[in-house]
Amino acid sequence: MKLTTDSITQKIYTVSELNANIKALLEEQFPFIWICGEISNFRRPVSGHFYFTLRDDISQMNAVMFRGQQKQLKFEPEDGMSVIGMGRISVYEPRGTYQIILEYLEPSGVGALQIAFEKLKTRLAQEGYFDESHKKQIPFLPQKIAIITSPTGAVVHDILKIINRRFPNVAIDIIPVKVQGEGAEEEIVSGLNLANARGDANVVIVARGGGSLEDLQAFNSERVATAIFNSQIPVVSAIGHETDFTIADFVADLRAPTPSAAAELVVPEKITLRRRCIEHSSMLKSNINNYIKTLRYKFDVIVNRIIDPGKSIQDLRLRIDDVTARLYQFIFYHMHIRRERFIFWSDRLNANNPLFQIKNSNKKLEQIFTNLLKSFIRDNQNKQARLREISARLNALSPNAILQRGFSITRTIPDAVVVRDAETVSLNQELEVTVAKGSLFCRVKGKSTNGQKNFRTIDETT
Repeated sequence: MKLTTDSITQKIYTVSELNANIKALLEEQFPFIWICGEISNFRRPVSGHFYFTLRDDISQMNAVMFRGQQKQLKFEPEDGMSVIGMGRISVYEPRGTYQIILEYLEPSGVGALQIAFEKLKTRLAQEGYFDESHKKQIPFLPQKIAIITSPTGAVVHDILKIINRRFPNVAIDIIPVKVQGEGAEEEIVSGLNLANARGDANVVIVARGGGSLEDLQAFNSERVATAIFNSQIPVVSAIGHETDFTIADFVADLRAPTPSAAAELVVPEKITLRRRCIEHSSMLKSNINNYIKTLRYKFDVIVNRIIDPGKSIQDLRLRIDDVTARLYQFIFYHMHIRRERFIFWSDRLNANNPLFQIKNSNKKLEQIFTNLLKSFIRDNQNKQARLREISARLNALSPNAILQRGFSITRTIPDAVVVRDAETVSLNQELEVTVAKGSLFCRVKGKSTNGQKNFRTIDETT
């Protein structure tokens, strides 16, 4: 390729510059657009943003919906769902890919209102809004009825007509509100709060005529459902036709198929009540009369069976005298028996008087002590005599006694061996001679054995 002067002087873009220019161009040409397509590759990372692909039969493009815009969603996006969205075109510069950043999204085909209705219905059911345990009892005959509806529609006239026909003198409080369109939801909630703030109504009727799902949207809102759920006054919902169901119908304490049916359910027919009162009054009078007749008959029977009181009193006096005499005999007999038992046990108690036992025990103790003392003295004397005898025998055998008779004990020095044989002693050996009183230390100068004497001469000694 041959380069020309024009081609050399033309601007050369970097990838980043080109992507930035394309991004600016696309965002300027397509600030906000509506787009429809089918969701695929739906992802929700930790950030909470929605990332998916919008496609049709021919093409596809990336789409993103940030977490802040998801608050307006009334359905849960999923793969395969056809949607309509509004957003702006942008380019993700690091990759050079373009995408649509959605600000609004709704299903196309199923209907956003119906999906929102089912979603809210499921959530409120899980929170217990529809539980029967929270339903309040509708009063049988309310003294005052509060009607929350449009003041210009035919509904209020139908309700008033039926109530006046069934019970003409019941008090009615009409709270006018918008039942569709902008601001209807707030006015319905305010009407319910007003009825509860006044507190003089016994039941509240929330009513409107039939219509499409869009027309009934105010009664499918969470705020209206919460206001009905928190109402201290029982609420009857009469919205639409018999086949129309709203969130308010499920939360209300009673659902009427039509507004006219609500009026018939809330108040009974006065004529019917009056007829029933007459029937019950007649039945009550008849029952009372029959009861009085029965009591009168029983009274007559009892009167005929009653005996003359004077005769009964005489009989009772005779019975009292007889019972009194028998009571005296019984008391005297038992007193005699108890007196004899008392004397018997007193004698036995005296015989076993502890003082006598102590006196006898003291005598026995003194005798035992005397015997013990005598025995001790006698035993001591015997022991002393025995001691003297043994001491005498011991003294007779004592070496000291033998020494006293002139005998002595001779031991060698230094090993202190008793000398019994003269042969065991050598001449000039030192000996210890123990006498009765003291000891003698000697040296052997001579010895005699079997008549033979052996002496050392003076020279040998020196």
